Amino acid sequence: MNLSTLPGPDNVTRVTLDNGITVLARAQTHSPSVVLSGYLQCGSQNDPLERLGLAHFTASALMRGTERFVFHDIFEQLESAGAALGFGASVHTTAFGGRALAEDLPMLLDLLSQCLRAPLFPPEWVERLRAQFTAGLKLRAENTASMASLTFDGLVFEGHPYGRPEDGYLETIQAIQRDDLADFHRQYYQPRGMVVAVVGGISPQQAVDSVQAALGDWQPAEIPAPPPTQPIQPPRQAHCRHIFIPGKTQLDLVMGGLGPQRASPHYLPASLGNNILGQFGMMGRIGGVVREQAGLAYAASTSLNAWIESGSWEVSAGLNPAHLRQAVDLILAELRRFVREPVSPQELADSQANFIGRLPLSLESNSGVANALLNLERFQLGLDYYQRFPDAVRAVTPEQILAAAQHYLDPQRLILVTAGPQPAADWSQGIC
Repeated sequence: MNLSTLPGPDNVTRVTLDNGITVLARAQTHSPSVVLSGYLQCGSQNDPLERLGLAHFTASALMRGTERFVFHDIFEQLESAGAALGFGASVHTTAFGGRALAEDLPMLLDLLSQCLRAPLFPPEWVERLRAQFTAGLKLRAENTASMASLTFDGLVFEGHPYGRPEDGYLETIQAIQRDDLADFHRQYYQPRGMVVAVVGGISPQQAVDSVQAALGDWQPAEIPAPPPTQPIQPPRQAHCRHIFIPGKTQLDLVMGGLGPQRASPHYLPASLGNNILGQFGMMGRIGGVVREQAGLAYAASTSLNAWIESGSWEVSAGLNPAHLRQAVDLILAELRRFVREPVSPQELADSQANFIGRLPLSLESNSGVANALLNLERFQLGLDYYQRFPDAVRAVTPEQILAAAQHYLDPQRLILVTAGPQPAADWSQGIC
């Protein structure tokens, strides 16, 4: 692998404008287009509990009309140029993303500036969005995988924004009014801490100059601090919960607990370990035992989710309800082995090769590079992170993976959530 082709301090420009906007730019000389991605420092952590979903609602309404453009003007400009622009919100940030031909970057940035700085939140479009969100939340309530995951997050991150859905609940979306969107925008949308990544067929200096021209005169302001939250604590004991959803035949299972935050030294060993446990090949050890050998699940895998303040490490499976207890027993047996014995040298070597080999593939597109640059900034990884990454992966040992597993995966203190038809009454006996 030629490390010099990966994003690094020698080929990525990082500039902070006077108003606090950080611009990350990388030229892809072979590309005629550009990708624009970034985020502001506000999200669902700023939502009042009685109006959960407000940050998401606000972000979704930004393109419905501004002081200079009505809804149809915005989309006509984008469509005529073959460009795209969109917004969304997560716990910590409000994100945006777009693409255009290189020569149309000023137009894209002008629309971005208008939507971020001067949205009008037209009442008729607010109500259309509310209807869309309501329909989506009703569908979510009927989805076994979504409800299992939602409930799992609420138990693992009790009292913390990570445990709440960014898109809210039916009752909180109904409570949000047009003035709430305008107030949220007025309080929280400002340039300090904003990050903009521009990648594609344009020089880094042109990218910085274009962002400066569109957003450099946006003045920063003080914003209210997020509401206080409870500290994130690992489960003290095992906990089982079932969400009954009538009319379903498949049951979805999510089980696990806390995982490392993205900046933790445990993250890379845990990530490689997760690949071995439930990702690599036919969904790793968990998929091999539960799905391939025993035939008990339609799908069975693991995931490691790492954010700024914490993360989760979880096992997911889609099951026939009659097979639930047998599948849980097999999963627990694999987890006990995983926290008792180091992974084999061959398993580790295979996962290391997988991680290193797929890195350049993830950076082949403009959007892949832009997302990578945003992660460098979001988690303060350093501009040379991707150039250091192969050596960091090779340096991970079986003992480090075992230590991470023992730190986060306690088979005696897991959260287990099922959603779907009613399982046997004694399915959790001896577990929770």
